[in-house]
Order: sequence, then structure tokens, then C-alpha cells
Amino acid sequence: MRACVDIGGTKVAVSLSASSDAPLIGRRSEPTAKTGNNDAVAVQILRLIDEVCAEQGVDPASIDRVGVSSTGPFELHDGMVELATPNICGGIAGPARGLPNQWMTAIIEAPLARRFGQVRVENDAVAGLEAERHWGALKGFDHCAYATWSTGVGVGLCVDGRALRGKNGNAGHAGHSFVVDDASAALCGCGNLGDVEALVAGNSISRRFGQSAPDLFSAASAGEPHSLEIVDALCRVLGRMLYNMIITLDLQRISLGGSVFWHHRDFLLPRLQAQIDGKLAPLTRGVLLVPAGLGDKVGDYAALALLD
Repeated sequence: MRACVDIGGTKVAVSLSASSDAPLIGRRSEPTAKTGNNDAVAVQILRLIDEVCAEQGVDPASIDRVGVSSTGPFELHDGMVELATPNICGGIAGPARGLPNQWMTAIIEAPLARRFGQVRVENDAVAGLEAERHWGALKGFDHCAYATWSTGVGVGLCVDGRALRGKNGNAGHAGHSFVVDDASAALCGCGNLGDVEALVAGNSISRRFGQSAPDLFSAASAGEPHSLEIVDALCRVLGRMLYNMIITLDLQRISLGGSVFWHHRDFLLPRLQAQIDGKLAPLTRGVLLVPAGLGDKVGDYAALALLD
């Protein structure tokens, strides 16, 4: 039996599966732990696994493989993944970021490895990429990416049929790239001023504009001029990031997910595609941005994709 764990800046979700092709069962989700010791998220995951097992009548001792799809970046300590995640670890950007802890990292892999026979931790966008290539909108593509626009902004990249990982599993952190000069009022949890995530991520919108992402996008969809102007500016920022990825890696297709994008996908997709079309045509001609084939279930299936 396998446990599938999805760690986000907002929530942690745990499901079970009998095999890589079996359906997910027993999903439990709750807000990501951000107080106490820096092993709090790992302790939370262990408890949620036990609770899901109890609900489903599964012996916890039968869990021998755990896949963890987690927001990054990561640091490796003694070969084990710890999260250096701006939306979880408050010590990175300091008190101005408003998180209730001073963690520089959150210990994840070591506590799980002490209990379970096999643990694999990957960046959530890399895991989402694998899920989309296995079951979703990127099936059959060897030069592609999965991008999530959610609490943060993350990317998983595939070139020549291989997912890119990098030295510590951090390849694809395009959300922390810079695309504009004006960094006013845009502090990212990583400490950067004015990177993509600080400008467009769901957790930055309320800080920058004084309203939630759902309210902003709903107003823009209804044609309210000021909200529409803001959303168009956000799409230019994210669209430039996607364009830069396409021309750098010669991609064929990008699948898009994440709560900010998904709930307003029909409104946002053409605005993002407009940032690609007609620019350096030899590299962008025919390249499509598409909604994630797994929809809002990408995060759940991402962890399962790690356990093939």
C-alpha cells in the first residue's frame, strides 16, 4: 500500500493507493502546519497517514512506499530533503512576511524515512509534470512543462523526454525569476523583491491590491475596468515567464494548473496565450498553453506519479 502526500503552502493532503494505477482513496486535507518545531509538517503527515488508514480500515504497517509532492525549494541535509519553502518557513524573509515561525527549513524526509521503507520527495511542479505526462494533458510530449499558479508559482520542466531536477531537485523555480523592474510592495517569501511569485501568486494579490484573488478575478471577469487592468498586468508577468521558458527550452506545450488559474481558467487562458503567440515565431509557433488534464486533482495524482 502507498501513501500519497501533497504539501502546499496552504494545505497538506494525504491519500492512499494500492498501486500506481489504482484509484486514490481516503483523502484527508488540513491547513499546513506552521507553528511549533520545524518538524511540525512531518509530524502532521505521519498523523494524517494514520488517520486515513484508520478510516479506510488499512493497517498502517502495510504502508511501505510514500510519495511526497511538495512545494519547494529544497535543501539536502545528510542526503535528506528539507523544505526551504517561502510560504512555510518564516525565517527566510523574516517578520515582514508575516509567517508564525522562524524556520529556515522544515524537516520532511528524515522522519518519514525512519518509519517507511521507501520515501520519495519531489518538487510539486515536477511531480505534477510527471502526473500530467502519465495521465493528463502532456501525455505523448517530450518537450513540455507543467506550471502551477496557486499560493505560489511553480514549474516542472521536461526536455528530450526527461524531467529536469537539478543538483538539489530544485530545477524549475521560475516563479522566483525577475521579469519587471518595479519591485514596490512585492516582497516574496524567499526574500526577493519583485520576482514572479511576489507579483502574481495568490498569497501576494491580497497584500498588493487589498482584495482576494477570487474577488479580483471575479470582478475582472465581470468587466470592472480597474480589476481588468490589474489582471491583464498579472497575465503579462506570468505570460513572460512562460514565454521565457518556451524559448529557452524549445518547448511544445505547457499544462497549467493551481487554484488561482484553475478557478478562472476560461478567462485567464487566452490572456496568457496572447503573451506567447506571434513572438519569435520559429520558437513559439504552434506552442499551446492548455488546462491541466487532471484538473484540480493534479496535486493528488502528482504524489502517486512518483511511485511508479
